[in-house]
Amino acid sequence: MNLKVNEIFYSIQGESSYAGLPCAFIRLSGCNLRCSYCDTSYAYDQGEPMSINEIIEQVDLFRCPLVEVTGGEPLLQAGTPSLIEKLLNRGYRVLLETNGSLDISRTDSRCIRIMDIKCPGSCESDKNDLANLRRLSPHDQIKFVITGKKDYEFAKQLIRSDGWPSGWNGTILFSPAYNAMPPATLAEWILQDHLDVRLQVQLHKILWPRVGSGR
Repeated sequence: MNLKVNEIFYSIQGESSYAGLPCAFIRLSGCNLRCSYCDTSYAYDQGEPMSINEIIEQVDLFRCPLVEVTGGEPLLQAGTPSLIEKLLNRGYRVLLETNGSLDISRTDSRCIRIMDIKCPGSCESDKNDLANLRRLSPHDQIKFVITGKKDYEFAKQLIRSDGWPSGWNGTILFSPAYNAMPPATLAEWILQDHLDVRLQVQLHKILWPRVGSGR
């Protein structure tokens, strides 16, 4: 089975609770959303077909125990669950970064799913599949990208609403949109409201600002 792969690279993980760790990245092509702040539009269409074995062979060369499958939107491709399962069976710790619009239960429960919930500033908040909130495992993580006060209030109200999964104690990430939301301002809002969330800055963009989303 082939997947359309945009790039495979080795870098420092810039997001989630795994930020700062060396990580092998598999960026798959294709996305069903067009978020206003997207920094990987080059992955919408660009890519080359690779078999799952070819992908894993390339990842093995990095000698890194942490692997992230990202995009684009990885779950658009039928072979993504098989890729994740084979990576897990090979002993890798696997992260999946997904935009939250597709059913995350298709993936192996051992996978750590980092799921976006799109706020209004993304212009794609109507695409959220909030049924995914009932599909989360304790080790999964939810990310809100915040472009301003409206997005912050949207995220705050959701995590305090009756629709939020009771008893789920996974990590909630509030990430300021790069060059749009001052991180210090977001930090002040979180402290004022005593939110039990993790402020996330995009470490890779601090380390390599000229590169942007990649290395």
